[in-house]
Amino acid sequence: MKSSVFISGATGGLGKAFAVECASHGWDLFLTDLSADRLATLADSLQNTYGVQVRHQDCDLTDLASRSRLFETLQAAGLRFWALVNVAGVDFEGPFSHQTRQAIRTILRLNIEATLDVTHDLLERTDPSRPFRIINVASLAAFYPMPVKATYAASKRFLLDFSLALREELRGRGATVTVLCPAGMPTTPDCIDGIEVQGLMGQLTTQNIGSVAAKTLDAALRGRPLVIPGLINQLLQMAGSLVPPTGLANLIGKRWQAAYLQRMRITEPVEG
Repeated sequence: MKSSVFISGATGGLGKAFAVECASHGWDLFLTDLSADRLATLADSLQNTYGVQVRHQDCDLTDLASRSRLFETLQAAGLRFWALVNVAGVDFEGPFSHQTRQAIRTILRLNIEATLDVTHDLLERTDPSRPFRIINVASLAAFYPMPVKATYAASKRFLLDFSLALREELRGRGATVTVLCPAGMPTTPDCIDGIEVQGLMGQLTTQNIGSVAAKTLDAALRGRPLVIPGLINQLLQMAGSLVPPTGLANLIGKRWQAAYLQRMRITEPVEG
């Protein structure tokens, strides 16, 4: 049995781009996401177009029992993997005090807990004949304290630090970890709206989804630790490293609060 590439969040914009890019290389896949119907449609399309084998199972990655059922399926089938692409993630924009506790828990459970759980399980199912490649999707937000996206940005910072640390731990077994830190990408209607309200800066920092997936896979195969798509985004990350965190939080907070208020069509600033 050939080993496969595992992709979470596979039916979203970026997840689908990774799936298409992998299938175009002739790599077999195992896909997971919330919707069984969307997974089946994507799997059929990839199999018919590229002639690869695509297994799939729907899973609510925020739920421990659902993840356990997914891992049981992998175990029962005796599947092996040579690559893992952790795409699944979520954000609920707005001031922290305005967030519901359910929204906060969902960010933490999906962006952090599920990513670590899937990674830990897949490390037990690697193909011993090939180097194991892990791609974790973080965000350019991982480099900044980000008001209006405080929990999301912190969760992505966690993924960045975790990925770089895990990379060192796995060095001795021939595995690599690549962390992707993109800025805006037009993956959902909400993301597109968020890009548009940022005006010129949103347009300049936005990257093509297919190009991001292709370049990230290439970087992972070459064992690169970090991918920041786009020269402007790379310059922003370097410039941000020169500013004290409190100053960054103030500057970014003004930008994001203005964009958030415009998006919500609120005329008065949000207090708190």
